[in-house]
Amino acid sequence: MSDYLLYCFAQSGNAYRAALMLNLIGADWKPQWLDFFNAGVQRKPEFREDINEMGEVPVLVDGDKKLTQSGVILTYLARKTGKFLPQGEDQELESLRWIIFDNQKINGFLGPFRFLKNFAKPAGDPAVMAFLQGRAQGNLAIVNKRLENSPFLIGDKPTIADISMTGYLYYPAEEFGFDVAKDYPAIGKWLERIKALPGWGHPYDLMPGYPFGTQGFRNRTQ
Repeated sequence: MSDYLLYCFAQSGNAYRAALMLNLIGADWKPQWLDFFNAGVQRKPEFREDINEMGEVPVLVDGDKKLTQSGVILTYLARKTGKFLPQGEDQELESLRWIIFDNQKINGFLGPFRFLKNFAKPAGDPAVMAFLQGRAQGNLAIVNKRLENSPFLIGDKPTIADISMTGYLYYPAEEFGFDVAKDYPAIGKWLERIKALPGWGHPYDLMPGYPFGTQGFRNRTQ
């Protein structure tokens, strides 16, 4: 039996942060597919009552603990294992600053943009899409500038701030209509540095749900 169970699905950048962290720390973990798009399991009363009252993934199960929200999960795993853990108060606060920025300004715009472009029926209103894309790209420029002067977000070593920021950035460029790695060269180089870490995996390989609407994985079987 695995040490950790992660409720997730392949298209979720929020869940990917947790899945990637588990893989990078070498954890013994199992993904539990959630049929987000078709069955809407996360909205049903039994899910809210038994798993997560917020009706969301990721949900990490560690024994009797159920943890939700990717930033909480990353912090918990870093403290438990000592891996990717910011060192000292200054780094802890700086890491939190970038995790909040990511959740509000990167994920907060890029996630809805990608959802409306690829999965929503009908697709998003063009004016809304243009607004979300513009805000996301402006915020990506802030991250790019940061990474022009630092190999990782808060120094010479990767931390949970970096793992959080990757949430949506490894998904295929065609899902956005623009290529983050090419349009923002410093981000592109940083993504390659994260990709070189032992245990890195693509979201479609780490989590079930690819091809879309199935329980499959891109390059492996469950």
